[in-house]
Amino acid sequence: MSAPARDGTRTALDDEQHAAVEAPRGPVCVLAGAGTGKTRTITHRIAHLVRAGHVAPGQVLAVTFTTRAAGEMRTRLRALGVAGVQARTFHSASLRQLRYFWPRVIGGDQWQVLEGKLRLVGPAASRARMGTDAASLRDLAGEIEWAKASLVAPQDYAAEVARLRRTTPGPAEQVAQVYEGYEELKRRAELLDFDDILLHTAAALEEHGDVAQEFRDRYRCFVVDEYQDVTALQQRVLDAWLGARDDLTVVGDANQTIYTFAGASPRYLLDFPRRFPDAAVVRLTRDYRSTPQVVSCANTVIGAARGRVAGARLQLVGQLPPGPDPDFAEYDDEPAEAAAVAGTIKRLVDDGVAASEIAVLFRINAQSEVYEQALTEVGVPYQVRGGERFFARPEVRRAMSAIRMGASREGGGDLVEDVRAVLEPVGLTAEPPGGAAQRAQWESLLALVEVAEELVAAEPDADLRRFAGELEQRAEAAHPPTVAGVTLASLHAAKGLEWDAVFLVGLVDGTLPIQHADGDDAAIEEERRLLYVGVTRARRRLTLSWALSRQPGGRRHRRRSRFLYGLIPDHHPASRVPEGGRRTGGSKPRCRICGQPLVGTDALKLRRCADCPSDVDIELLDRLKAWRTAEAKEQQVPAYVVFTDATLTAIAEQRPADSAGLVSIPGIGARKLDRYGAAVLALLAEH
Repeated sequence: MSAPARDGTRTALDDEQHAAVEAPRGPVCVLAGAGTGKTRTITHRIAHLVRAGHVAPGQVLAVTFTTRAAGEMRTRLRALGVAGVQARTFHSASLRQLRYFWPRVIGGDQWQVLEGKLRLVGPAASRARMGTDAASLRDLAGEIEWAKASLVAPQDYAAEVARLRRTTPGPAEQVAQVYEGYEELKRRAELLDFDDILLHTAAALEEHGDVAQEFRDRYRCFVVDEYQDVTALQQRVLDAWLGARDDLTVVGDANQTIYTFAGASPRYLLDFPRRFPDAAVVRLTRDYRSTPQVVSCANTVIGAARGRVAGARLQLVGQLPPGPDPDFAEYDDEPAEAAAVAGTIKRLVDDGVAASEIAVLFRINAQSEVYEQALTEVGVPYQVRGGERFFARPEVRRAMSAIRMGASREGGGDLVEDVRAVLEPVGLTAEPPGGAAQRAQWESLLALVEVAEELVAAEPDADLRRFAGELEQRAEAAHPPTVAGVTLASLHAAKGLEWDAVFLVGLVDGTLPIQHADGDDAAIEEERRLLYVGVTRARRRLTLSWALSRQPGGRRHRRRSRFLYGLIPDHHPASRVPEGGRRTGGSKPRCRICGQPLVGTDALKLRRCADCPSDVDIELLDRLKAWRTAEAKEQQVPAYVVFTDATLTAIAEQRPADSAGLVSIPGIGARKLDRYGAAVLALLAEH
């Protein structure tokens, strides 16, 4: 597959990657499936454009969604001999531009950036007479972020969420008051939040011709990674950057759109050929990350998605040698599941698999604690992604101070050995210490040595001064090195990463898909894409597991995730029909009337096809709806937040007699059972 590139260098690109790299200057859309080498492709495209003389490195602006991805892009470009390209996140690039143009477009002292919304959302919520507990404030802050990312102003908020039937963290009019109050408090304090950075940057270019001209003279070529997760606000900034030009390369995968709750939309990616009819469109489907077994599992997960448009139908083709089949496991309770996963990880580590090549992924961060405990008990180091920032750790700060001091003294020689010598006084011993806390600190220092090794591989003449600069740049960009230890992360935080062995845990209805997604087909499909992202993080080993109860001895009322239907082979022990005769995985569930496989969220709820006759008790359904109306009014939430019409219809048709029967209906998980179960069962018994 290795072939000489037309610029004279040797590279390992397949035919489709070559087509993307060498596409003519102008609009290019790369539809890149998971593991198909999109970062390699776009960095090689940038290098090709530079070497062919189409653009200078300093005229390229490449944007992505995480500082880690931007840092990786810079590292790869440097390895290709292309320095000077601006690879940044949307916010980082916009902040730099806004600071530069501030004196001309706004004037006066520059406003400071608000690091977190909560300290202003709190007073605004209090004035609007809404809850001010931590959870309520987080929900309100998230809703404000969605509104700003979607270009929805406070005065338009209530009408827009009504049009979208969006679930809100309270009455829409009150949320709008909080939003407006937050904006007013921010203006008075002369502060900018991260959304304002984008808004002001777009406005500066849209309203000031001289500013736009200077910017467009500087940047001639644009590359956008993860384009499926662009928001309306980010697209507005991109349009302002471009002006009337079309020198734009976008890369994305609609199957990995997992941030629509925050305002992201894949429509910009999917509509790209309509906006630019002359665009070159390239599909990357050869998966170089995962074994054919993992690829097949991923294809099955996403192949069951409903409503996928043509641009999203990327069927991955595995390119690696075969590996083990994905494994599935069911446990009585969460501690048992965590203990089993930790035991398997311990055996993998003992067999020589690096701990840093293993990940445990879950839907919500609250699931992490039981795995932290289980891994601690078996003596396996771990790191929680999204926890304490690497460069803020005390041992790393001491190490960077020592490196800066070492760089100020004259020296020279082998950089890696110099780094080891500098770090020895701050705790880098020849062998790892015994205690867990000391071991974690030692691993952080060792990670810095590995950064030095990476730097020397790219720049053989690098010295301590250059290394200190590299660490400062990484710290500023929040681009930490990999620390030895099993990764514990949410599925959202795992996006863009990969490991040799991946454990997807807690796969029960109510968690994946998350409970509040029930009743919303679009939200359910996003949850399916989240599982797809998790599956495609695995290179070789993949295990999917779930627990039937939260605590030992608890009620075994949970159902394995509906997304596992069709994944678990019928001969696998985890596909067995449990006591009571209700299959919770394996083959697709079938209609209780005609026996055909069920398709769609509503059909799964009702356990019958949409066309099969309903045996709903109309009087009971009316009583359930009246009860729901009263509950919704008391909670000041839309009625469908309590239960959707489809869920109430399923209750009225199936008339469950106990908690087990109630939770067998999709849309009724542990939380709703605890909150509404007694009232619903009492109503059913009375009827």
